[in-house]
Amino acid sequence: MSETKTKTRKRKREADPVEEAAEALAAQAQAAEAAGEGEEEAPREKTGPTGILWIASYPKSGNTWTRHFLHNLLKILEGEDDGTPQNINAMNEYTIWDISAFPYEKILGKPPKDVDRAEIARVRPQVQAQIAERTDGLAMVKTHHALVMDRGVSAINFEVTSGAIYIVRNPLDVAISFANHLGSTIDRAIEEMGIRNLETGVSEQSVYEIYGSWSQHVESWTRKPHRAIYVMRYEDMLEHTHAVFRGLCTHLLLNPTDEQLALAIERSSFDEMKRQEEAEGYREKPDSAPMFFRSGKSGEWRETLTPEQIRTIIVAHNEQMRRFGYLTPEVMSYM
Repeated sequence: MSETKTKTRKRKREADPVEEAAEALAAQAQAAEAAGEGEEEAPREKTGPTGILWIASYPKSGNTWTRHFLHNLLKILEGEDDGTPQNINAMNEYTIWDISAFPYEKILGKPPKDVDRAEIARVRPQVQAQIAERTDGLAMVKTHHALVMDRGVSAINFEVTSGAIYIVRNPLDVAISFANHLGSTIDRAIEEMGIRNLETGVSEQSVYEIYGSWSQHVESWTRKPHRAIYVMRYEDMLEHTHAVFRGLCTHLLLNPTDEQLALAIERSSFDEMKRQEEAEGYREKPDSAPMFFRSGKSGEWRETLTPEQIRTIIVAHNEQMRRFGYLTPEVMSYM
């Protein structure tokens, strides 16, 4: 991951956001190399990685687990370990969300729910730039945005982006968790997962996010591999936990001991997060969901989905499912 902030660039045309990401991250890498070679580089006010590190995923794909792991690990590495797991309701110490209504209201001069969505889209890059500017070092920001253009503006501001973590999960299992999240039927969840450019609502607390369809979301973040974007499959996180999270640490230039890594993994387990929610609730749980941490397992689709639901998901998302190894002979037997 690059260790310098993206240079400010004027937008000369409405670019493909993936092309823009590649250009911006490539510019970062070149700037980092130049900083090590040139003698005319002015002193920087900040040292080490700066800008935004996006923790991105379609909903119900492992984003919260990843954030909880990073919080537990950073507490251990920075000598702030108090012997207890990270509180799930206090995960704004190291990671934040970019859809809080407050900074938008401050720029717009009125609540976001009272303005046109084009106005929200217009100021979104400014809100993200403020997050990067006010953070001492790397700002880790949770997002469920697809990497798309929103009313002529990129949903992700790559001028202040340092890199990204992207988590992908089998849509057959996502459908079950997403239905719980929506407080709806699985059929409705499957339908929403197939809607391109799907957006959430605007409330007093938050602005909208652009989910897009499951396939659109996954393709937008992963179709052009880049060394600054670390992609993890949820299923690998479950089956090869230590190896996957060790790879994540390497990507973030972190070097925990095996013992530190194991402790962070233990403290961020699904059972631990679920235990905390049952005891104290979880602030990020939508009112529509009975529980945020429902199961956390892989392969539940075998017992839960009907053959027709499985076929519907395969037809809608076969290309991206194939890319990530989800179209196994077992799955294809339903076609």
